[in-house]
Amino acid sequence: MFVKKSAILGYALIAAGLSSACAADWSDTYIGYRYGSSYGEPFNKNDIAKNIFNLGHVSGYKYGTNFFNADLLMSDSKDPATAGSSSGAQEIYIVYRHTLDLGKVTGNPDSFKFGPIRGIGLTVGADVNTKDDAGYNSKKRMLVAGPTIMIDVPGFLNISLLQLWESNAPYSSFTKTHTERYDYDPHPMLNLAWGIPLGSLPLSFEGFANFIAAKGKNEFGGNTKPETNIDMQIMYDASSLLGAKPKTFKIGLEYQYWRNKFGNDHTGAAGQGAFAKTPMIRAEYHF
Repeated sequence: MFVKKSAILGYALIAAGLSSACAADWSDTYIGYRYGSSYGEPFNKNDIAKNIFNLGHVSGYKYGTNFFNADLLMSDSKDPATAGSSSGAQEIYIVYRHTLDLGKVTGNPDSFKFGPIRGIGLTVGADVNTKDDAGYNSKKRMLVAGPTIMIDVPGFLNISLLQLWESNAPYSSFTKTHTERYDYDPHPMLNLAWGIPLGSLPLSFEGFANFIAAKGKNEFGGNTKPETNIDMQIMYDASSLLGAKPKTFKIGLEYQYWRNKFGNDHTGAAGQGAFAKTPMIRAEYHF
């Protein structure tokens, strides 16, 4: 019952955040592409190549900010779509976050500024995914909520302590077994998100880091493990080379460190596929 009430509250807050985006004071929408050849998947010993296309949006309005990202991840044949298939899996992963700035809400921003702290907020949001692959076919649903502190740096650095309510309903095409939607134990996540310009250079350091606690038993009765997912990139503003306004075209190098992916123990049956260390190339067009 608690999870259901949390879901109702979470979706109501998300809907409010989405409607507020219509009255944005500023916004940045972009499409992007990245590629790497050493992605990992739990219970898969192979290095997997993926082409990833994304649509991203971030905006600010009177009382806070919105963030939205949708990834389309296309694997090569080493992550097959079904048992025995030579076609690679495809996945859509969507993230939404809405942060209320308490200083703006109360009409007194300075009361939440002290030392290195620019402001304090409350973040709510959701993750949703669907994937067609041979072994798991993830159908993740997750609500998040918790406090955020905004650090006073060039660009931004936000640190959030979020509670997660996550469920999944996998299907194995190997065994033809469908698992009913399963709720993991509610568990916390420490999240850092940043975008920091590097002085006067046309470079920026961007990314996120998630440190996620174990979430109890998985849907098959096994223990889950704490998870670390760090994704960071150095981006070069190539707009001037193409005769465009600043911050229109960005290219760069990205690296992802993902230990115990999805809570799977990389030292156990999930194997090294649950511990990905993936360099990538990345490009973005902002409009």
